[in-house]
Amino acid sequence: MGTELGDEVVVIGGGVIGLTTAVVLAERGSRVRLWTRDPVERTTSAVAGALWWPYRIEPVASARRWALDSLGVYEELAQRPERTGVRMVEGVLGETDLDEVDGWAAARLPGLRASTAREYGGTGLWARLPLIDMSTHLPWLRERLLSAGGVVETRAVDDLAQARAPVVVNCTGLGARDLVPDPSVRPVRGQLVVVENPGVRTWLVSTDPVSGEMAYFFPQPGRLVLGGTAEEDSWAAEPDPAVAEAIVRRCAALRPEIAGARVLEHRVGLRPARDTVRLEREPLPDGRLLVHNYGHGGGGVTVAWGCARTASELACR
Repeated sequence: MGTELGDEVVVIGGGVIGLTTAVVLAERGSRVRLWTRDPVERTTSAVAGALWWPYRIEPVASARRWALDSLGVYEELAQRPERTGVRMVEGVLGETDLDEVDGWAAARLPGLRASTAREYGGTGLWARLPLIDMSTHLPWLRERLLSAGGVVETRAVDDLAQARAPVVVNCTGLGARDLVPDPSVRPVRGQLVVVENPGVRTWLVSTDPVSGEMAYFFPQPGRLVLGGTAEEDSWAAEPDPAVAEAIVRRCAALRPEIAGARVLEHRVGLRPARDTVRLEREPLPDGRLLVHNYGHGGGGVTVAWGCARTASELACR
């Protein structure tokens, strides 16, 4: 059982995974309704940094395959950055060397090289990667879905049985913990600080080898996004001022001009972590089909198109 051309599909979840999955299904001929609890601008995905790199996502081999599939899409979208929110930007992946990417990504990322001491104080990898402005990208995805004939409905779902379509695709992220229910889905809290950009044009991701604390900054149009944290099993949705101060301090240690940048906003997002991404089909007793696509942790943007294409294939007869 699955969808055929023209069949109705309900996609539940309006973050980047749900939106991208809905776009792929609609552009392949399905009649798609996307149900989202919150407007796309207020989903967890809207908080993301969002640098293309498979971060905190398992299984590694599958994540890398989905990431490379998505990379091709983002490279094409980067030709229209003002519309899509996607740009190819250079920066340094700290605590990473060429050997770690040689087997899976090096051939697809021209210009990879070891960073110089001037670029980064430790071992690092200079790369040109997609950097996505989610405030532009999510509304663009919604418009692409609507242009393909899809429908977006703002509605809360407390039972998957509420969706009576022949095919239902569950892209509810952290919501799957209660909706499926799947207690293996858990939050990993991320806090960010958004500041005026003092002239930083490259991104940087750094991890302290002793404390494990992260520091990263991503130049987005008109601002600089500073991070961050990865607090396991924390549901705290409000920004912590002390954490914010520590984020700015760690980033300023890497680029001193950040210290005096005016703070524009604080953000908190709860990444939907799971030991492995759940991307599979579940035939229902009444003959309908449920496809699960959730548990992407901090890598949702990175693997969105690869996972959406796989979910679309799972949804087909």
